[in-house]
Amino acid sequence: MNKKNILYTLVFVGLWQLCTAQPNPRPVIVSPEVHTDNTVTFRFYAPAAKEVKLNVQFEKSPLAMTKNDKGVWSVTTSPIKPDMYPYAFNIDGISVADPNNTAIFPNEGFQNSVVEITGSSPLIHTLQNVPHGTVSYRYYQSAELGTRPVVIYTPPGYETNPKASYPVLYLLHGTTDTEETWTKVGRANVILDNLIAQGKAKPMIIVMPYGRAYPVISKSSGSLRNWDNLQEFKKDFFGNLMPFVEKNYRTLNDKNNRAIAGFSGGGGTTLYFGLNNTDQFAYVCGFAPGMLKNEFDRNNEVFFKNVEQANKNLKLFWIGVGKEDGLYAVNQEYMQVLDQKKIKYESLITDGGHTWMNVKHYLSVIAPKLFK
Repeated sequence: MNKKNILYTLVFVGLWQLCTAQPNPRPVIVSPEVHTDNTVTFRFYAPAAKEVKLNVQFEKSPLAMTKNDKGVWSVTTSPIKPDMYPYAFNIDGISVADPNNTAIFPNEGFQNSVVEITGSSPLIHTLQNVPHGTVSYRYYQSAELGTRPVVIYTPPGYETNPKASYPVLYLLHGTTDTEETWTKVGRANVILDNLIAQGKAKPMIIVMPYGRAYPVISKSSGSLRNWDNLQEFKKDFFGNLMPFVEKNYRTLNDKNNRAIAGFSGGGGTTLYFGLNNTDQFAYVCGFAPGMLKNEFDRNNEVFFKNVEQANKNLKLFWIGVGKEDGLYAVNQEYMQVLDQKKIKYESLITDGGHTWMNVKHYLSVIAPKLFK
């Protein structure tokens, strides 16, 4: 090879190396990292950011994060009580989920990730070595609303015992949540797996629909405050969803084998659907149900007019709410009205706020009470 060819070769190799070189490659990030002492390290790669904070539900205020020389911001918490917690990063004023965490909080109003701290002993929502049910993503048709999503849990043994029929629990999510939130954050399927394995709950089908007629435009659009949306969802629930479930699954189709429960906006909808239709639901449970005092009479119109019959029909009317929940006061007022009208109900007042940590606990409390 002559000198000219050698020179061309050296120039080509140099250019190739220059073009393929990766200056300052992005570092590998683990986030969140749960440590053995229940502290958690959160990390976010944002080399150009001026400020990054962590918003996480177990802290009352955002945690400031610090940046290293590779552009990775991090913070390590103090030891945390085992549970599942939503969190997000605030990057120069913009809230984002954790791009390094596949556990996402399904919600139309915000973007959050979820961190799970398991601890030394299993919680009621911890995945354990027990028989597991099946979670199916299904779709049903509505002439008015089109194709509608629903998540359905069938208990262990449903597929292998084709002659058995089962009671049904309908679960309604919070105002900006989706049909996936009950399984991905509320762990309803895991909780029932564990309770059934322990002999504490009857095997049941759980139906978790998309709990609004239309997607959230404002935070009130899926709640009782948006009356039109609620009425459309009511028609869909009774006219399309329930017939779909009872046609396609082996269900026991009477009020004593139907329960309905819900959280927040879905809790208010639960009371509205269930209490005004005690001929169809013998079990009605509200988890921090969303309501307004000036709507009590409107939303309970049929229920309040037929208290004696409702008391006979209902095997369980249950309300749970936390003392730090923003809906605690209005729920207390509602229970005072129930007392005045001599309506039978059970209540559970807990610590904590408007959180899915409380919701998981409430579900674990009411599930053993159903279909007895």
